[in-house]
Amino acid sequence: MTSAHLIYRLRRIQVRLTGTDAAFSLEARIYHSICIVAFIALAYNVPFNYFVGLPRVAFVSFVALIGFAWLYYMSRIRREFIYSVIGMGVLGNVFFAVVYFLNSGIDGPTLILFALFFYLLSSTAPNNQQWPWLLVNISFVLGVCVTQYYFPFLVPSTYPTLTSRFTDAVSAYIVVIFSLFFSLKYLRQNYETEKKSAINRALDIELKNIQLELLNGEKNKLFSIVAHDLRSPLASIQSYLELLTAYPLKEEEKKEIELKLLSLTKNTSNMMGNLLSWSKSQLDGVKVNVQPMELLKVLRDMLKVETSIAQEKGLDLKCDIGENIYVEADANMLLLVIRNLISNAIKFTPMGGTIDVMAKVEGNCKITIADSGMGIEEGDQKYVFSLKAKSTFGTNNEKGVGLGLILCKEFTELQGGSISFTSTPGKGTAFTISIPVFNKNIAASSQQGELSDQL
Repeated sequence: MTSAHLIYRLRRIQVRLTGTDAAFSLEARIYHSICIVAFIALAYNVPFNYFVGLPRVAFVSFVALIGFAWLYYMSRIRREFIYSVIGMGVLGNVFFAVVYFLNSGIDGPTLILFALFFYLLSSTAPNNQQWPWLLVNISFVLGVCVTQYYFPFLVPSTYPTLTSRFTDAVSAYIVVIFSLFFSLKYLRQNYETEKKSAINRALDIELKNIQLELLNGEKNKLFSIVAHDLRSPLASIQSYLELLTAYPLKEEEKKEIELKLLSLTKNTSNMMGNLLSWSKSQLDGVKVNVQPMELLKVLRDMLKVETSIAQEKGLDLKCDIGENIYVEADANMLLLVIRNLISNAIKFTPMGGTIDVMAKVEGNCKITIADSGMGIEEGDQKYVFSLKAKSTFGTNNEKGVGLGLILCKEFTELQGGSISFTSTPGKGTAFTISIPVFNKNIAASSQQGELSDQL
């Protein structure tokens, strides 16, 4: 057995005897250790006093040994800490007063043992008992000393030889010094433990405060963004409706305004949908329902709608997704992620541009949405997935609250996937999400077809 293993086992025994910090206070654990030290010291004193010619002291020590064992049981097992401390104070002072008269009084080692006992008792007694126990200890010591001074015949000399007296004095010193050493060592050990625990708690509180400040900052920014970005499209919708109702317009003008109204309402609806999804994820948490599914079946209807929207803007949206690609994902989350990425590509790609939606299996299923649009400025790329990202206008002045990509990242990771992007300002952006595949892909990987012929 190595020394480290031995120390570990001794530490476990110590914790078992004194109690864990989760179940007992520091004072209670110190008290238990003192009871154990007192029990060991008395167990040593019983045979020692008997063999040095002090049988009555040995008997009283044996009675005290049983008493300390009972007090330990009361506190450690029955958890009556306060009553056990009071019992120790009474038992200890009475015990040493009796030993004083049985063991040569002021010429014996009892006074130093009185001092040791008070030190041990005051180390564990509650704060409101410190002064009372000091007065009790002083009263007992003065009482036995005054009694011996006026009635010296009550304290006979118990040392038949000088050797026995020196032996008892040295023995008492050894008991005292070892008791002080182990009790101080245990106090220091627990002090260091409590100090580390306090430091860790302080660091945790500081970290939580920083996190709360960041969350509050993000919340305040979110509210300001929502207030600003929702007001703008709603004001535009109101203006267009006022034009339609207040002025006689030609059919071509009406149709143009109606198309703009439709675009604004769609954009505002998407903004509100993202806002509600994000709010729900922050307040209630998100329940993820990951199931095996065929990717194309999940995305087909949404892709048709997005293709139609892209055509209205004069964009060429191409899809290359095989029919037999199976993934393990949450259908609603996956739709939200892909729809947001395609909507962003449509928003930031000028008329005549192209958007490619592709999926292939390379370990995981990698779905890429690449556009030939405006791209993302290099200085803004590191903030793409946070509320620090700038809310920018699309090529047709489309506006968003900046939550779409945050949701994409959060929802992709909740499904066990990841998201990344590459972007070149002025040339376009490509977002790629990687999600787990279902094992059926192994048998079907050679049967991929194109979606573009079906749309």
